[in-house]
Amino acid sequence: METTESIRMAVDTLLSNKLRSVLTMLGIVIGNASVIAMIGFGQGAQKLANDEFESLGPNVIFIVPGSQQDRETTFDLPKTLVLEDAEAIASQVPSVDLVAPQINAQMITAYKDRNARHLITGVTPEFMPVRDYEIDRGRFITELDLQRNTRFVVLGSERAERYFGDRDPIGEQVRIKNISFEVIGVMKSKGAFLGTNQDDIMFLPLTTMANQLVGKTSIYGTEISFISVSARDQKSINAAKFQLENLLRLRHKIVGEDDFTVRTQKDILNIVGTVTGGLTTLLAGIAGISLLVGGIGVMNIMLVSVTERTQEIGLRKAMGAKENDILAQFLVEATILSVAGGIVGTIVGISGIILVSLISPLSAVISPFAVVLAVGVSGGVGLGFGVFPARRAAKLDPIVALRRL
Repeated sequence: METTESIRMAVDTLLSNKLRSVLTMLGIVIGNASVIAMIGFGQGAQKLANDEFESLGPNVIFIVPGSQQDRETTFDLPKTLVLEDAEAIASQVPSVDLVAPQINAQMITAYKDRNARHLITGVTPEFMPVRDYEIDRGRFITELDLQRNTRFVVLGSERAERYFGDRDPIGEQVRIKNISFEVIGVMKSKGAFLGTNQDDIMFLPLTTMANQLVGKTSIYGTEISFISVSARDQKSINAAKFQLENLLRLRHKIVGEDDFTVRTQKDILNIVGTVTGGLTTLLAGIAGISLLVGGIGVMNIMLVSVTERTQEIGLRKAMGAKENDILAQFLVEATILSVAGGIVGTIVGISGIILVSLISPLSAVISPFAVVLAVGVSGGVGLGFGVFPARRAAKLDPIVALRRL
């Protein structure tokens, strides 16, 4: 029997049982949509994480207190970095362009009858170019502010809106720990990063933060929360990391494990990529199980179809149909069900990705590889799970089959 005739007969048979055909395809539809959506969401999450880290600034290296083991086992990290470490890096590491130490603390701030507890950051003028921030109104912290310990504050865009609404906050007074600070600037919106709203931060001169708000708590100098360093260019990042690690080991007189951790942007992106890639694979694997379930559904319905059409099969064999003709007909039916379900599932999966991208910050990705993989696997599942029912139909004895007439 010709292939076109097998396809025509298969389509006619499936259309004669529309509801059963649709329900049979449903498992394949759900499986395909799930695989495509999960891979798309996983790749979108990875892209979102990459964009967030790249927004921290170009060629950035982060130095944080505590060893890697300390960071994995406790939230109360040792205070091992001081302002003098940052100054030494700036003056003695040739591969470094700018160094931006900072002190972070959660504090109560207030304006008139409004108050909130949020992040206060003491910074130097280098913070803005290193971390790729921009001023929207007014100005940022200057070197003169550091020298004079001025009570000036620069607001994140969201904090400025919450306290002042549409009014210009420049020149207004806000209180931090019951100390008045004059607003001298407002930052452009930066967005959230790892759960921290960067637009809800207040920036002070680092010296003011250390001397008037948190105090100097180390005998070795002014404690700082971490140091952001920008290398001269992309090629200098590895050299800068090596040089500043050696410098800090000498300064801290380390003979064993480091009491600090250095991470480049590339290191962090690799970690994030590994995590999101593994998560994507896991989600796609779980979604793929529904394809297997859909394939079992196809096999089950095809077995039912063989039982229902026993007389038809016997009659066709009695009229000269060969085993290969019967085998081809049932395989074509199973394949049509699976491929049609795969196409519908692809449309559903892509629609879900587009919908999520429209209503959330997650820029989910439509992966051509995922589409081809899902449709190919669904077709293969139908073909594979259709073999057993098709062989069973092809092997029927025409005399036994005709006795059921």
